[in-house]
Amino acid sequence: MKVMKFGGTSVGTPQRMKDVTKLVTKSGEPVFVVLSAMSGTTNSLVEISDYLYKKNADGANEVINKLEQKYLRHIEELYTSEEWKQTTREFLQGEFNYLRSFTKELFTSFEEKSIVAQGEMLSTNMVVNYMKEQGINACLLNALDFMRTDKNSEPDPIYIKEKLKAILEQNEGAQVYITQGFICRNAYGEVDNLQRGGSDYTASLIGAAINAEEIQIWTDIDGMHNNDPRVVDKTQPVHQLHFEEAAELAYFGAKILHPTCVQPAKYAGIPVRLLNTMDPDAEGTTISNATEYGKIKAVAAKDNIIAVKVKSSRMLLATGFLRKVFEIFESYQTPIDMVCTSEVGVSMSIDNSAHLGEIVDELKKYGTVTVDTGMCVVCVVGDLDWSNIGFETRVLDAMKDIPVRMVSYGGSNYNISFLIREEDKKRALQSLSDTLFN
Repeated sequence: MKVMKFGGTSVGTPQRMKDVTKLVTKSGEPVFVVLSAMSGTTNSLVEISDYLYKKNADGANEVINKLEQKYLRHIEELYTSEEWKQTTREFLQGEFNYLRSFTKELFTSFEEKSIVAQGEMLSTNMVVNYMKEQGINACLLNALDFMRTDKNSEPDPIYIKEKLKAILEQNEGAQVYITQGFICRNAYGEVDNLQRGGSDYTASLIGAAINAEEIQIWTDIDGMHNNDPRVVDKTQPVHQLHFEEAAELAYFGAKILHPTCVQPAKYAGIPVRLLNTMDPDAEGTTISNATEYGKIKAVAAKDNIIAVKVKSSRMLLATGFLRKVFEIFESYQTPIDMVCTSEVGVSMSIDNSAHLGEIVDELKKYGTVTVDTGMCVVCVVGDLDWSNIGFETRVLDAMKDIPVRMVSYGGSNYNISFLIREEDKKRALQSLSDTLFN
């Protein structure tokens, strides 16, 4: 069985819901479908929660009413029979009355996650009802019945696999199984989520749990490109990536794929395909454990980076210096992207400035601290093992006219990274494309 995940834009209109239905039933084989909320819905639900936090019930009700009218209009476009129009109207009435109930009582953070979860509930119910109207044997499975995180807020794969196996046995024989992406329960049974954008993660976890033949991530772009098409001319889809290459690109700015999505699929050895709902015949990108040796695949960039340098003559041969420095970042839950060291200093890059002031204050105990803001990490991804002679020369040649603050290579066989100023980003990406791909 294949797992097919569709993002918010893929189910963003009634017509696109119809197109998704054609795609998932095209082969005639059983499929497991994961749906995100319709595009724009999650933002509206977050806005409702924000009004409720501010104890502004009128503001919340105004957004609820506006969202309800939008969905009621969709009913007229999506269904042809009065029976299914009425069934869906009744479902929507229950959903929006549920949202209104929060305007009449004290609001807490637990309710916010319940509110935001309704976006996926809306989209999955509407698509299942449409499929049933078309005579398709579709079965709606509630993700809250099997998707769970543990006490560390990490997915619980054993629980997911056992619960999902039992649920599928109870609903054997359906052509299409549909569930919600993003949402789950935590270890205490409360409604929670995998994090925003986590529908990719849901699909990967389900694929691993049912040992799927393939996991397909459908979006509105034809796979992962070899550079950022918003910035660079003449980019092309990358047809094959190793899981590690895809993870590097996702982390460093390729937003088509959630950074954590590939992990369950990687460990289960299940290929992931990135496909385009607007062009379903396009080849897209296949991500697997296969490697194309010695090949540079793509370039990505990550903005809003901060460089922090600690210089200290006491560092020379000082045991424990790096540990003390890293513990400061850990204590403020601030991950480090890049690290470069010398005999008298260490430079690091971070993308979270929430505790920058406190971090700098503590670092000053160990040396002179310099902070550079407005930086950007550019990474080149591929099979970049050190035994592949000459690739560094090509990459560095492309960067010869760009001022570089830091270079990181050796931590991964799949990535070489440069820290540059954001104002030089476009020139750097275009030069890398011209030199490496064009």
